[in-house]
Amino acid sequence: MSPKAYAFFKGEFVPLEEAKVSITTHALHYGTGSFEGIRGNWNAEKETLYIFRLREHYQRLSQGCRLLMLDIPYSVDDLCRITVELIERCGYTEDVYIRPLAYKSAEKVANLKLHELESDFCLMTMPFGDYLDTDALRCCTSTWRRPDDRSIPPGFKLTGIYINSILAKTEAVLAGFDEAILLNQEGNVAEGAGENLFAVMDGKVYTPPLGDSVLPGITRNTIMHLAKEEMELEVVEGHISRTDLYTADECFLTGTAAHLTPVVELDNRKIGDGKIGPISEALREMYFEIVVGNNPKYLHWCTPVVPNLVTT
Repeated sequence: MSPKAYAFFKGEFVPLEEAKVSITTHALHYGTGSFEGIRGNWNAEKETLYIFRLREHYQRLSQGCRLLMLDIPYSVDDLCRITVELIERCGYTEDVYIRPLAYKSAEKVANLKLHELESDFCLMTMPFGDYLDTDALRCCTSTWRRPDDRSIPPGFKLTGIYINSILAKTEAVLAGFDEAILLNQEGNVAEGAGENLFAVMDGKVYTPPLGDSVLPGITRNTIMHLAKEEMELEVVEGHISRTDLYTADECFLTGTAAHLTPVVELDNRKIGDGKIGPISEALREMYFEIVVGNNPKYLHWCTPVVPNLVTT
């Protein structure tokens, strides 16, 4: 049978078109939600879809829920189980994007409190190909700055904070670039509009520390591990300046949606020789083999799902 779009909404699996919220929903007006972006990667040879680091994503979602006082009645184990069942029901035989969202579901507009407001959880999934539409990025430094922990905590995937990313991305694309690189309030490099950032300098792999207004990315953590353990490279979490990127040998962005995508140009300056570098390419190839379930050593990072093509 053909795939069918379902969602998990108000505690039930329903057709996606039936998952609706009121225009008075608190999260719609105030950005009071915590979400995740999770990839399911289709392996045609094995006829299996592999969800990458599912548990880690829900552990991070739970942290955002605590911050926003989102009291949802599901444990991490529950959320993993619900996700697998949703994927089975939909029956997709291609790469998918999985979007869980915990949010303030109370239908109250004139209320700026987090407590005393009902919360809920919903989940949807959809076919999803390349996020950035290119294998090598031309980027610009955004005029927008990443907020820090004293304003809106950047270490969580909160719906409201993504206005910052959207402004930066829009600015970059309208100026003719593929993606934006944002600095933090101190002027150090933070991350891309929706990705973590790495630079290769003198054979070492550098990435901004979490204290530089950086999301603790799950793909970031994966690439740091692979660079250290599989390629025996030194990985340094340290401040990176805009000038450092101009003179770096290589640069790349990482994220669930973006995977690992090299940056070959920043602010109309070539990075290195303006081509995809050897370390970036090696890490990208290794990463792709892992996320589709082809590397037995890292199968513990992958949750296998065989789509159910029989049920309606």
